[in-house]
Amino acid sequence: MNKRMKIGIDARLYGTKHGGIGRYTAELIKNLEKIDAANDYYVFLAKDNWGEYAPQNPRFKKVSADFRVYGIFEQLLYPVLLYQYNLDLIHFTHFNAPMLYAKKFIVTIHDLIISHYPSSRATNLHPLIYRIKLFFYNFIVKSAARRAKQVVAVSQFTKDDIVRLLKIPAEKIAVVYEGVDLPMVPTGDCSIVLPKLGVGDDYIMYVGSAYPHKNLEKLIEAFGEVAKTRPALQLVLVGKGNLFYSRLRESVAEKTFAKQVVFTDYLPDEAIVCLYKSAKLYVFPSLIEGFGLPPLEAQTYGLPVASSDRTCLPEILGESALYFDPNDTRDLAAKIGSGLSDENLRRKLSASGLENVKKYSWRKMGEEIREMYLKLK
Repeated sequence: MNKRMKIGIDARLYGTKHGGIGRYTAELIKNLEKIDAANDYYVFLAKDNWGEYAPQNPRFKKVSADFRVYGIFEQLLYPVLLYQYNLDLIHFTHFNAPMLYAKKFIVTIHDLIISHYPSSRATNLHPLIYRIKLFFYNFIVKSAARRAKQVVAVSQFTKDDIVRLLKIPAEKIAVVYEGVDLPMVPTGDCSIVLPKLGVGDDYIMYVGSAYPHKNLEKLIEAFGEVAKTRPALQLVLVGKGNLFYSRLRESVAEKTFAKQVVFTDYLPDEAIVCLYKSAKLYVFPSLIEGFGLPPLEAQTYGLPVASSDRTCLPEILGESALYFDPNDTRDLAAKIGSGLSDENLRRKLSASGLENVKKYSWRKMGEEIREMYLKLK
């Protein structure tokens, strides 16, 4: 008779407020609940997301682990709690595995973006504090990858990055793609939602953060070129307001086309769905991604996608996107123009995008990771 495993999942970053990692963690747990009734799972949550997760499988138990991510107590006290549960294996869904935890674990590394762009422009911390943080980031991510029994990368690009930058053997790293959800049906009246946002009938859109590597400054420059011949066109930027979006707003305010750029701030899903349903083009100008979920989400609505040709994006989007050089304003503007005016191209991108998203499944991700757990029994 096979011994039942005791598996831990570090879910302190569970939920929507923690961005892509929170989404990944939530989908992993949700799908493991559906496929594994044989093993016992302990889901370690922080105080701020304790109420977001309600187990749907009796084998899954919540455990309070209110240790701040990247904090000193994460390193000193979290391992003490983990040892109390005598786990056969724990999955850290982010690179921050405690240094003092010496038992068997798996770690998911979503990207090494900070290693590529270690600039103080990407933070609101004092430069000295940021340098200290960067030192500990490099130390901890390398340590986690070296000590883990298995490293999960979310794309081949990320795997190659881990091999090159962290010097981890390729055979220790498994590529497990993320999934994408089925499109949501609008729950509100989009003819009311869009005017409330100040959005008309002719617009392109972007959804995500405004960190420097997202390259939104270049997108805005390119939009300015396109707007010269399409004065009714709008650029809708969907993302929670913060320091980086504030900087963008300030720079856009000085432009002649400022009134054509809409900053929505945070939006609930039902409002974003309305935007996806009526947009002319989704534009993703990022310089680096670990997986690139936002353009996939746009494709589920049949929205044509124009994407940067860098890092993992051609790997994930294949032939379903219109690619541009994200550092070339003219190329970006030209591709936006083509994506708006060429109806045959638009139909082709829409159809190929709908086919492309069929390759990605959260359920498949859960199944592959569960197999990984069992192999490490």
